[in-house]
Amino acid sequence: MAYPPDNLHKLFQVMRMKNQKFRVYAIAILIPEAVGALAGLLTREGILNFQNVPQSALTPPAVLFPVVWTILYALMGISLARVWMAEESMERARGLSLFLFQLIFNFFWSLFFFNMGAYGFSFLWILGLWVLIGLMILSFYKVDKIAAWLQVPYFLWVTFAAYLNYAVWQLNK
Repeated sequence: MAYPPDNLHKLFQVMRMKNQKFRVYAIAILIPEAVGALAGLLTREGILNFQNVPQSALTPPAVLFPVVWTILYALMGISLARVWMAEESMERARGLSLFLFQLIFNFFWSLFFFNMGAYGFSFLWILGLWVLIGLMILSFYKVDKIAAWLQVPYFLWVTFAAYLNYAVWQLNK
């Protein structure tokens, strides 16, 4: 009889693989959550000052934004993990690059909008972000359809955020 028994050896292999997947998911979720938390920390004062700026009647209560973004960042991370663990390909590499670029655009939009009050520039920036998210979704779809669909709420929220940004820009010219 071989030691360890084949079944036990197979069980350990499965457990090791699941632990590796858990680590990938944890890191992938942590990346956008950390970027979002840093943006929130750096824009805290700007967000407080923004409460006095004329805004669209459709602007949700301020308390809703961190809740929505936390969920969106988690979905982004799950999506990232799925693509990260997919078979290597040019489309996978393209999707991961697009993920990185859109995350950078996401981070800087907050600084431009809240800290600098550059509403017109921020609107153009968020349009760039919107395009990057769309391209990322298309790229992810070629690698992992579920990963692509997990990005759709983010795409829709940024669409709404672009409207809100435009409204603030127009109301504060």
